Amino acid sequence: MPAADDPRAMPRNLIFVAPFPTDPTMRFVRAVRKLDDVRLFGVVHTPPSGDDAKLYDDMVRVTEPLALADVLEGVEVLRRRHGAPFRILGILEAMMVQLAEARERYGVAGTPVKTAELFRDKALMKDALRAAGLPVARHALIASRDDAVAFAEEVGLPVVLKPPAGMGARSTFRVDSLEALTSAVAAMGAGARSPVLAEEMLRGREHSFETITTGGTPRTASFAQYFPGPLEVLETPWIQWACVLPREIDTALYAKARELGVAAVRALGLEDGMTHMEWYEKPDGSIAIGEIAQRPPGPQLCQMTGLVHDVDVYRAWARAVVDGELDAPWERKFAAGTAFIRGTGRGRVASVTGLRETHEAIAPWLVEAKLPAIGAPKSDSYEGDGYVVVRAETTAKVHELIDTIIHTIRIRYVS
Repeated sequence: MPAADDPRAMPRNLIFVAPFPTDPTMRFVRAVRKLDDVRLFGVVHTPPSGDDAKLYDDMVRVTEPLALADVLEGVEVLRRRHGAPFRILGILEAMMVQLAEARERYGVAGTPVKTAELFRDKALMKDALRAAGLPVARHALIASRDDAVAFAEEVGLPVVLKPPAGMGARSTFRVDSLEALTSAVAAMGAGARSPVLAEEMLRGREHSFETITTGGTPRTASFAQYFPGPLEVLETPWIQWACVLPREIDTALYAKARELGVAAVRALGLEDGMTHMEWYEKPDGSIAIGEIAQRPPGPQLCQMTGLVHDVDVYRAWARAVVDGELDAPWERKFAAGTAFIRGTGRGRVASVTGLRETHEAIAPWLVEAKLPAIGAPKSDSYEGDGYVVVRAETTAKVHELIDTIIHTIRIRYVS
Protein backbone atom coordinates (compact mmCIF):
# COMPACT_ATOMS: atom_id res chain seq x y z
CA MET A 1 0.00 0.00 0.00
CA PRO A 2 1.57 3.34 -1.03
CA ALA A 3 2.18 5.83 1.77
CA ALA A 4 0.01 8.94 1.87
CA ASP A 5 2.84 11.09 0.55
CA ASP A 6 3.76 8.61 -2.21
CA PRO A 7 2.95 10.06 -5.69
CA ARG A 8 1.25 6.79 -6.51
CA ALA A 9 -1.37 7.62 -3.86
CA MET A 10 -2.33 10.88 -5.59
CA PRO A 11 -5.62 11.04 -7.50
CA ARG A 12 -5.30 10.86 -11.27
CA ASN A 13 -5.79 14.16 -13.11
CA LEU A 14 -8.38 13.74 -15.86
CA ILE A 15 -9.06 16.59 -18.29
CA PHE A 16 -12.39 16.35 -20.11
CA VAL A 17 -12.75 18.68 -23.11
CA ALA A 18 -16.52 19.23 -23.19
CA PRO A 19 -17.33 22.52 -24.95
CA PHE A 20 -21.07 22.57 -24.30
CA PRO A 21 -23.02 20.88 -21.47
CA THR A 22 -25.46 18.98 -23.64
CA ASP A 23 -27.25 16.07 -22.01
CA PRO A 24 -25.39 13.42 -24.09
CA THR A 25 -22.00 14.93 -23.21
CA MET A 26 -22.78 15.29 -19.51
CA ARG A 27 -23.76 11.62 -19.21
CA PHE A 28 -20.15 10.77 -20.04
CA VAL A 29 -18.73 13.48 -17.79
CA ARG A 30 -20.78 12.17 -14.86
CA ALA A 31 -19.51 8.65 -15.52
CA VAL A 32 -15.88 9.81 -15.40
CA ARG A 33 -16.59 11.74 -12.21
CA LYS A 34 -17.65 8.50 -10.49
CA LEU A 35 -14.40 6.62 -11.21
CA ASP A 36 -12.07 5.85 -8.33
CA ASP A 37 -9.09 8.05 -7.46
CA VAL A 38 -9.66 10.85 -9.95
CA ARG A 39 -9.67 14.63 -10.02
CA LEU A 40 -11.81 15.86 -12.90
CA PHE A 41 -11.02 19.08 -14.74
CA GLY A 42 -12.89 20.62 -17.64
CA VAL A 43 -12.00 22.61 -20.73
CA VAL A 44 -15.30 24.23 -21.69
CA HIS A 45 -16.89 27.02 -23.64
CA THR A 46 -20.11 27.01 -21.58
CA PRO A 47 -19.91 25.71 -17.99
CA PRO A 48 -22.50 23.18 -16.82
CA SER A 49 -25.22 24.38 -14.47
CA GLY A 50 -27.74 22.95 -12.05
CA ASP A 51 -26.85 19.55 -10.62
CA ASP A 52 -23.80 19.39 -12.91
CA ALA A 53 -22.33 22.73 -11.80
CA LYS A 54 -19.90 21.09 -9.35
CA LEU A 55 -18.87 18.06 -11.41
CA TYR A 56 -15.46 19.56 -12.23
CA ASP A 57 -12.85 20.13 -9.55
CA ASP A 58 -11.64 23.01 -11.71
CA MET A 59 -12.30 24.23 -15.24
CA VAL A 60 -10.94 26.57 -17.88
CA ARG A 61 -13.19 28.45 -20.28
CA VAL A 62 -12.08 28.89 -23.90
CA THR A 63 -13.63 30.83 -26.76
CA GLU A 64 -12.89 28.46 -29.67
CA PRO A 65 -13.17 24.95 -28.20
CA LEU A 66 -12.73 23.19 -31.55
CA ALA A 67 -9.45 25.01 -32.21
CA LEU A 68 -6.27 23.14 -31.29
CA ALA A 69 -4.73 26.30 -29.82
CA ASP A 70 -7.59 26.71 -27.33
CA VAL A 71 -7.50 23.03 -26.36
CA LEU A 72 -3.75 23.23 -25.71
CA GLU A 73 -4.13 26.47 -23.79
CA GLY A 74 -6.83 24.99 -21.58
CA VAL A 75 -4.77 21.88 -20.86
CA GLU A 76 -1.69 23.99 -20.10
CA VAL A 77 -3.54 26.17 -17.60
CA LEU A 78 -4.84 23.09 -15.79
CA ARG A 79 -1.41 21.45 -15.86
CA ARG A 80 0.15 24.47 -14.20
CA ARG A 81 -2.52 24.53 -11.53
CA HIS A 82 -2.75 20.84 -10.72
CA GLY A 83 0.15 18.93 -12.26
CA ALA A 84 0.49 16.59 -15.23
CA PRO A 85 -2.70 15.13 -16.73
CA PHE A 86 -3.22 11.38 -16.57
CA ARG A 87 -5.78 11.34 -19.40
CA ILE A 88 -7.19 13.92 -21.85
CA LEU A 89 -10.73 12.94 -22.82
CA GLY A 90 -13.65 13.92 -25.03
CA ILE A 91 -16.48 12.35 -27.04
CA LEU A 92 -17.06 14.77 -29.93
CA GLU A 93 -15.96 13.42 -33.30
CA ALA A 94 -14.95 16.89 -34.46
CA MET A 95 -12.38 17.06 -31.63
CA MET A 96 -10.71 13.66 -31.81
CA VAL A 97 -7.62 14.84 -33.70
CA GLN A 98 -7.18 17.89 -31.45
CA LEU A 99 -7.38 15.69 -28.35
CA ALA A 100 -4.79 13.36 -29.83
CA GLU A 101 -2.52 16.35 -30.56
CA ALA A 102 -2.85 17.44 -26.92
CA ARG A 103 -2.01 13.94 -25.67
CA GLU A 104 1.12 13.78 -27.76
CA ARG A 105 2.14 17.29 -26.66
CA TYR A 106 1.93 16.31 -22.98
CA GLY A 107 3.00 12.66 -23.23
CA VAL A 108 -0.42 11.36 -22.17
CA ALA A 109 -1.58 7.83 -23.01
CA GLY A 110 -4.49 7.45 -25.39
CA THR A 111 -5.33 7.44 -29.08
CA PRO A 112 -2.40 8.94 -31.05
CA VAL A 113 -2.71 11.51 -33.83
CA LYS A 114 -2.12 9.00 -36.65
CA THR A 115 -4.97 6.79 -35.47
CA ALA A 116 -7.30 9.72 -34.80
CA GLU A 117 -6.68 11.07 -38.32
CA LEU A 118 -7.39 7.67 -39.88
CA PHE A 119 -10.79 7.59 -38.20
CA ARG A 120 -11.57 11.26 -38.82
CA ASP A 121 -10.60 11.54 -42.50
CA LYS A 122 -13.06 9.32 -44.33
CA ALA A 123 -10.87 9.02 -47.43
CA LEU A 124 -7.83 7.90 -45.40
CA MET A 125 -10.07 5.55 -43.45
CA LYS A 126 -11.41 3.85 -46.55
CA ASP A 127 -7.91 3.57 -48.02
CA ALA A 128 -6.75 1.81 -44.83
CA LEU A 129 -9.75 -0.52 -44.72
CA ARG A 130 -9.38 -1.46 -48.37
CA ALA A 131 -5.63 -2.06 -47.86
CA ALA A 132 -6.59 -4.48 -45.09
CA GLY A 133 -8.75 -6.41 -47.56
CA LEU A 134 -12.08 -5.25 -46.11
CA PRO A 135 -15.13 -4.54 -48.31
CA VAL A 136 -15.82 -0.81 -48.26
CA ALA A 137 -17.55 1.68 -50.56
CA ARG A 138 -15.35 2.85 -53.44
CA HIS A 139 -14.45 6.51 -53.06
CA ALA A 140 -12.43 9.39 -54.47
CA LEU A 141 -11.48 12.91 -53.47
CA ILE A 142 -13.03 15.22 -56.06
CA ALA A 143 -11.21 18.48 -56.81
CA SER A 144 -12.63 19.27 -60.25
CA ARG A 145 -15.38 18.57 -62.75
CA ASP A 146 -13.11 16.10 -64.56
CA ASP A 147 -12.58 14.20 -61.28
CA ALA A 148 -16.34 14.00 -60.77
CA VAL A 149 -17.00 12.72 -64.29
CA ALA A 150 -14.23 10.12 -64.04
CA PHE A 151 -15.55 8.81 -60.70
CA ALA A 152 -19.13 8.59 -61.95
CA GLU A 153 -17.94 6.63 -64.99
CA GLU A 154 -16.05 4.24 -62.70
CA VAL A 155 -18.74 3.46 -60.11
CA GLY A 156 -21.95 4.56 -61.79
CA LEU A 157 -24.76 6.74 -60.45
CA PRO A 158 -26.10 7.66 -57.96
CA VAL A 159 -23.08 8.95 -56.00
CA VAL A 160 -22.92 10.12 -52.38
CA LEU A 161 -21.11 13.38 -51.60
CA LYS A 162 -19.81 14.44 -48.18
CA PRO A 163 -16.98 16.40 -46.53
CA PRO A 164 -13.84 14.25 -45.97
CA ALA A 165 -14.16 14.91 -42.22
CA GLY A 166 -17.94 14.70 -41.99
CA MET A 167 -19.86 13.50 -38.94
CA GLY A 168 -22.67 10.98 -39.21
CA ALA A 169 -25.04 11.92 -42.01
CA ARG A 170 -24.46 15.68 -41.70
CA SER A 171 -23.70 17.50 -44.97
CA THR A 172 -24.19 14.20 -46.82
CA PHE A 173 -26.40 13.89 -49.87
CA ARG A 174 -27.02 11.76 -52.94
CA VAL A 175 -26.83 12.93 -56.57
CA ASP A 176 -28.59 10.94 -59.27
CA SER A 177 -27.29 12.48 -62.49
CA LEU A 178 -24.00 13.66 -63.93
CA GLU A 179 -25.35 17.19 -64.19
CA ALA A 180 -26.38 17.19 -60.53
CA LEU A 181 -22.98 15.76 -59.55
CA THR A 182 -20.92 18.39 -61.35
CA SER A 183 -23.20 21.18 -60.14
CA ALA A 184 -22.93 19.98 -56.53
CA VAL A 185 -19.16 19.71 -56.72
CA ALA A 186 -18.98 23.28 -58.00
CA ALA A 187 -21.43 24.53 -55.35
CA MET A 188 -19.35 22.89 -52.59
CA GLY A 189 -16.29 24.79 -53.78
CA ALA A 190 -14.26 21.68 -54.55
CA GLY A 191 -10.61 22.33 -55.35
CA ALA A 192 -7.12 21.03 -54.79
CA ARG A 193 -7.04 22.40 -51.24
CA SER A 194 -10.65 21.55 -50.40
CA PRO A 195 -11.72 18.37 -52.20
CA VAL A 196 -15.11 16.77 -51.76
CA LEU A 197 -15.41 13.10 -50.85
CA ALA A 198 -17.44 11.11 -53.38
CA GLU A 199 -18.53 7.58 -52.57
CA GLU A 200 -20.16 4.69 -54.36
CA MET A 201 -23.80 4.45 -53.31
CA LEU A 202 -24.14 1.28 -51.27
CA ARG A 203 -27.58 -0.31 -51.52
CA GLY A 204 -29.22 -2.52 -48.95
CA ARG A 205 -30.30 -2.55 -45.33
CA GLU A 206 -28.23 -0.26 -43.14
CA HIS A 207 -26.95 -1.45 -39.78
CA SER A 208 -24.46 -0.32 -37.17
CA PHE A 209 -21.82 -2.15 -35.15
CA GLU A 210 -20.51 -0.79 -31.85
CA THR A 211 -17.51 -1.96 -29.84
CA ILE A 212 -15.75 -1.22 -26.61
CA THR A 213 -12.08 -1.87 -27.23
CA THR A 214 -9.23 -2.18 -24.73
CA GLY A 215 -5.63 -3.04 -25.44
CA GLY A 216 -6.33 -3.04 -29.18
CA THR A 217 -8.93 -5.83 -28.89
CA PRO A 218 -12.70 -5.27 -29.17
CA ARG A 219 -13.95 -6.75 -25.90
CA THR A 220 -17.66 -6.51 -26.54
CA ALA A 221 -19.85 -5.67 -29.49
CA SER A 222 -23.42 -4.63 -30.27
CA PHE A 223 -25.63 -4.31 -33.35
CA ALA A 224 -28.44 -2.00 -34.47
CA GLN A 225 -30.52 -1.49 -37.59
CA TYR A 226 -31.95 1.72 -39.06
CA PHE A 227 -35.50 1.90 -40.42
CA PRO A 228 -34.84 3.44 -42.96
CA GLY A 229 -31.19 4.47 -43.36
CA PRO A 230 -29.99 7.96 -42.31
CA LEU A 231 -29.50 9.17 -45.89
CA GLU A 232 -33.10 8.36 -46.81
CA VAL A 233 -34.20 10.08 -43.60
CA LEU A 234 -32.27 13.20 -44.63
CA GLU A 235 -33.89 13.14 -48.05
CA THR A 236 -37.42 12.65 -46.64
CA PRO A 237 -37.88 15.27 -43.88
CA TRP A 238 -41.34 14.07 -42.81
CA ILE A 239 -40.42 10.44 -42.19
CA GLN A 240 -40.72 9.25 -38.59
CA TRP A 241 -37.88 6.79 -38.48
CA ALA A 242 -36.50 4.35 -35.96
CA CYS A 243 -33.38 2.58 -34.77
CA VAL A 244 -33.74 -0.92 -33.31
CA LEU A 245 -31.27 -3.08 -31.42
CA PRO A 246 -32.41 -6.70 -31.86
CA ARG A 247 -31.97 -9.23 -29.09
CA GLU A 248 -31.33 -12.12 -31.48
CA ILE A 249 -27.87 -11.66 -32.99
CA ASP A 250 -26.66 -15.28 -33.23
CA THR A 251 -26.91 -15.43 -37.01
CA ALA A 252 -24.47 -15.87 -39.88
CA LEU A 253 -25.11 -12.26 -40.95
CA TYR A 254 -24.11 -10.80 -37.59
CA ALA A 255 -21.17 -13.19 -37.28
CA LYS A 256 -19.80 -11.88 -40.58
CA ALA A 257 -20.45 -8.27 -39.56
CA ARG A 258 -18.68 -8.84 -36.26
CA GLU A 259 -15.67 -10.29 -38.09
CA LEU A 260 -15.49 -7.26 -40.39
CA GLY A 261 -16.02 -4.79 -37.55
CA VAL A 262 -13.29 -6.26 -35.40
CA ALA A 263 -10.94 -6.30 -38.39
CA ALA A 264 -11.75 -2.63 -39.09
CA VAL A 265 -10.93 -1.57 -35.53
CA ARG A 266 -7.62 -3.40 -35.70
CA ALA A 267 -6.79 -2.07 -39.17
CA LEU A 268 -7.18 1.51 -37.94
CA GLY A 269 -5.17 0.87 -34.78
CA LEU A 270 -7.50 1.85 -31.92
CA GLU A 271 -6.20 0.77 -28.51
CA ASP A 272 -8.83 1.93 -25.99
CA GLY A 273 -12.26 3.41 -26.61
CA MET A 274 -15.64 2.98 -28.23
CA THR A 275 -16.36 2.71 -31.95
CA HIS A 276 -19.44 3.16 -34.11
CA MET A 277 -19.46 1.53 -37.56
CA GLU A 278 -22.14 1.71 -40.23
CA TRP A 279 -22.43 -1.30 -42.55
CA TYR A 280 -24.74 -2.49 -45.29
CA GLU A 281 -26.50 -5.80 -45.88
CA LYS A 282 -26.55 -5.84 -49.69
CA PRO A 283 -29.29 -7.47 -51.81
CA ASP A 284 -26.93 -10.24 -52.93
CA GLY A 285 -26.30 -11.27 -49.32
CA SER A 286 -22.83 -9.75 -49.06
CA ILE A 287 -22.00 -6.96 -46.62
CA ALA A 288 -19.84 -3.85 -46.87
CA ILE A 289 -18.55 -1.20 -44.49
CA GLY A 290 -19.81 2.35 -44.88
CA GLU A 291 -17.53 4.06 -42.37
CA ILE A 292 -16.41 3.82 -38.75
CA ALA A 293 -15.96 6.47 -36.06
CA GLN A 294 -13.68 6.53 -33.01
CA ARG A 295 -16.36 7.69 -30.58
CA PRO A 296 -19.52 6.52 -28.85
CA PRO A 297 -22.57 6.35 -31.14
CA GLY A 298 -25.28 9.01 -31.11
CA PRO A 299 -27.12 9.56 -27.83
CA GLN A 300 -30.10 7.22 -28.15
CA LEU A 301 -28.05 4.49 -29.82
CA CYS A 302 -25.52 4.75 -27.01
CA GLN A 303 -28.26 4.58 -24.39
CA MET A 304 -29.87 1.59 -26.09
CA THR A 305 -26.55 -0.25 -26.21
CA GLY A 306 -26.58 -0.12 -22.43
CA LEU A 307 -30.26 -1.05 -22.21
CA VAL A 308 -30.04 -4.25 -24.26
CA HIS A 309 -27.09 -5.49 -22.19
CA ASP A 310 -28.42 -4.10 -18.89
CA VAL A 311 -25.16 -2.24 -18.23
CA ASP A 312 -24.10 1.36 -17.64
CA VAL A 313 -22.59 2.05 -21.05
CA TYR A 314 -21.30 5.47 -19.99
CA ARG A 315 -19.27 3.94 -17.18
CA ALA A 316 -18.08 1.24 -19.59
CA TRP A 317 -16.69 3.93 -21.92
CA ALA A 318 -15.06 5.73 -19.00
CA ARG A 319 -13.42 2.55 -17.72
CA ALA A 320 -12.09 1.77 -21.20
CA VAL A 321 -10.51 5.18 -21.89
CA VAL A 322 -9.26 5.85 -18.35
CA ASP A 323 -8.45 2.43 -16.91
CA GLY A 324 -8.11 0.33 -20.06
CA GLU A 325 -10.62 -2.13 -18.57
CA LEU A 326 -14.07 -3.53 -19.29
CA ASP A 327 -16.46 -4.25 -16.45
CA ALA A 328 -17.67 -7.86 -16.67
CA PRO A 329 -18.81 -9.78 -19.77
CA TRP A 330 -21.83 -8.37 -21.58
CA GLU A 331 -24.93 -10.50 -22.21
CA ARG A 332 -27.68 -9.57 -24.67
CA LYS A 333 -30.74 -9.59 -22.39
CA PHE A 334 -33.23 -7.34 -24.16
CA ALA A 335 -34.17 -5.63 -27.41
CA ALA A 336 -34.57 -1.85 -27.58
CA GLY A 337 -35.65 0.80 -30.04
CA THR A 338 -36.04 4.53 -30.51
CA ALA A 339 -38.66 6.25 -32.66
CA PHE A 340 -37.82 9.79 -33.76
CA ILE A 341 -40.67 12.31 -33.94
CA ARG A 342 -40.81 14.34 -37.15
CA GLY A 343 -43.50 15.75 -39.40
CA THR A 344 -44.33 17.67 -42.56
CA GLY A 345 -44.26 21.42 -42.89
CA ARG A 346 -42.04 24.20 -41.63
CA GLY A 347 -41.94 26.81 -38.93
CA ARG A 348 -42.65 26.16 -35.26
CA VAL A 349 -44.28 23.27 -33.45
CA ALA A 350 -48.00 24.06 -33.25
CA SER A 351 -49.38 20.82 -31.83
CA VAL A 352 -48.50 17.23 -30.99
CA THR A 353 -51.31 14.69 -30.96
CA GLY A 354 -51.57 11.03 -30.03
CA LEU A 355 -49.44 11.30 -26.88
CA ARG A 356 -52.05 9.94 -24.45
CA GLU A 357 -52.95 7.03 -26.72
CA THR A 358 -49.29 6.20 -27.27
CA HIS A 359 -48.49 6.30 -23.56
CA GLU A 360 -51.38 3.99 -22.74
CA ALA A 361 -50.14 1.47 -25.31
CA ILE A 362 -46.42 1.48 -24.48
CA ALA A 363 -46.15 2.51 -20.81
CA PRO A 364 -44.80 -0.81 -19.43
CA TRP A 365 -41.91 -0.72 -21.92
CA LEU A 366 -41.24 3.04 -21.99
CA VAL A 367 -37.70 4.03 -20.95
CA GLU A 368 -37.42 7.68 -21.89
CA ALA A 369 -39.17 10.27 -24.03
CA LYS A 370 -38.29 13.75 -25.17
CA LEU A 371 -41.40 15.41 -26.51
CA PRO A 372 -41.53 18.30 -28.98
CA ALA A 373 -41.94 21.67 -27.25
CA ILE A 374 -44.91 23.73 -28.44
CA GLY A 375 -43.63 26.91 -30.06
CA ALA A 376 -40.11 25.59 -30.64
CA PRO A 377 -38.70 26.00 -34.16
CA LYS A 378 -38.61 22.84 -36.25
CA SER A 379 -35.32 21.06 -35.69
CA ASP A 380 -32.86 20.99 -38.57
CA SER A 381 -31.42 17.70 -37.25
CA TYR A 382 -32.36 14.45 -38.95
CA GLU A 383 -33.14 13.14 -35.45
CA GLY A 384 -36.21 15.38 -35.41
CA ASP A 385 -38.02 17.25 -32.63
CA GLY A 386 -38.23 14.46 -30.10
CA TYR A 387 -37.87 10.75 -29.50
CA VAL A 388 -39.30 7.80 -27.59
CA VAL A 389 -37.10 4.96 -26.28
CA VAL A 390 -38.55 1.53 -25.46
CA ARG A 391 -37.16 -1.79 -24.24
CA ALA A 392 -38.70 -5.28 -24.27
CA GLU A 393 -37.69 -8.91 -23.95
CA THR A 394 -38.20 -9.65 -27.65
CA THR A 395 -37.33 -7.88 -30.87
CA ALA A 396 -40.85 -8.50 -32.20
CA LYS A 397 -42.33 -6.59 -29.26
CA VAL A 398 -39.99 -3.66 -29.83
CA HIS A 399 -41.04 -3.47 -33.48
CA GLU A 400 -44.69 -3.52 -32.38
CA LEU A 401 -44.06 -0.65 -29.95
CA ILE A 402 -42.13 1.38 -32.53
CA ASP A 403 -44.94 0.87 -35.04
CA THR A 404 -47.47 2.19 -32.50
CA ILE A 405 -45.36 5.27 -31.78
CA ILE A 406 -44.71 6.32 -35.37
CA HIS A 407 -48.31 5.75 -36.46
CA THR A 408 -49.96 7.45 -33.46
CA ILE A 409 -47.89 10.53 -32.63
CA ARG A 410 -48.38 13.37 -35.07
CA ILE A 411 -46.67 16.76 -35.05
CA ARG A 412 -47.94 19.90 -36.82
CA TYR A 413 -45.97 23.06 -37.61
CA VAL A 414 -47.03 26.60 -38.43
CA SER A 415 -44.98 29.23 -40.24
